[in-house]
Amino acid sequence: MRITDLFRLTTRAVYLQRLRSSLTILGIGIGIAAVVLLTSIGEGLHQFVLAEFSQFGTNLLGVNPGKTTTHGASVGVFGTVRPLTLDDAEALRHAHSIEAIVPVVMGNAEVKSANRARRVTIYGVGPELPRAFRMQVRSGRFLPEDDPTAARNFVVLGSKVREQLFGNTNPLGESLRLSGSRFRIIGTMESKGQILGFDMDDTVYIPVSRAMEIFNRDGLFEIDVLYREGSNEARVVADVKTILEARHGREDFTITTQQQMLDTLSSVLNVLTFAVAAIGGISLLVGGIGILTIMTISVKERTVEIGLLRALGATRKHVLNLFLGESILLATTGGIIGLSVGFVGAQLLHAAVPALPVHTPWPYAIAAVVLSMLIGLLAGVVPSQHAARLDPIEALRAE
Repeated sequence: MRITDLFRLTTRAVYLQRLRSSLTILGIGIGIAAVVLLTSIGEGLHQFVLAEFSQFGTNLLGVNPGKTTTHGASVGVFGTVRPLTLDDAEALRHAHSIEAIVPVVMGNAEVKSANRARRVTIYGVGPELPRAFRMQVRSGRFLPEDDPTAARNFVVLGSKVREQLFGNTNPLGESLRLSGSRFRIIGTMESKGQILGFDMDDTVYIPVSRAMEIFNRDGLFEIDVLYREGSNEARVVADVKTILEARHGREDFTITTQQQMLDTLSSVLNVLTFAVAAIGGISLLVGGIGILTIMTISVKERTVEIGLLRALGATRKHVLNLFLGESILLATTGGIIGLSVGFVGAQLLHAAVPALPVHTPWPYAIAAVVLSMLIGLLAGVVPSQHAARLDPIEALRAE
């Protein structure tokens, strides 16, 4: 039997059972569309989160108080006798290839200006924060290079705080009350948007020493270190570790590189994408069972046809290939339709909800179509073998 004859007989059999074939194709198509749509959302979230996190660059590392436990989480200031101090931050300037050091203290407080008030996140930071985190000053200037232990009461506003408290008025030179203290506004920041759920515009920035006084802290929340691009990260980490161990007498701190955080996030998000693909794969399994059922019924109904083919000289292999071809054709057609529907659905979803990142991972999509073909092959094996083993005389008598 020629391949053209086999293809013609296969497509004819599928066409003659249009309703049954359509339902089978629909089952596979839904499974493939689910895989493509879910993985598109998962991969879109993956890329979105990594882009959000890496906009600060990858040549950053953070130093937190407290040694990381065996469970993989920092115990913070409660796990160390000696907290990180401003002197520790200054000492780190002597590490290899350091470009900026940003001591950080965070808190939440109410800020007031005239008759308006707003509760915002307060960042006590050093003057090098815009350089380290690639942030831009919109007007005025950022915090000056004051004595870290006796900084002046200056404040820089995030774009949302400026808008809520001052509207279209220029706030430079105005006063702002924060926890009972008066601060002079010397600058405003460009909008940064939300980063991993944190609204960077709904913040104000004050000198770190003043934040330590306001929040009654004797240590820093974190020290962020910016090192020169292209530098040996391992050497930078080793230098930071050596300096702090010499000052503290032991390793009671945790150093986390930006790349480590990106790798961890990437691993978690890869697992998430794989999980949603597996959920969609369940629909493929259901579609495979549908093909198995349809092909089994088809063999029962076409017993006479099988006997006639055998009587005309078709071998068992020809009959086997004929029914396997039908199951693969059904699965492949469903896979291609599902792939198209899933891709178009992902784009329509993104158009309807622009904030939802959607990106189709083609390796997953192609793998889903190949899987649908394999499901069609496996689902058609048993019915096809049964058809091939039928005795031609008995098959002709089945009528």
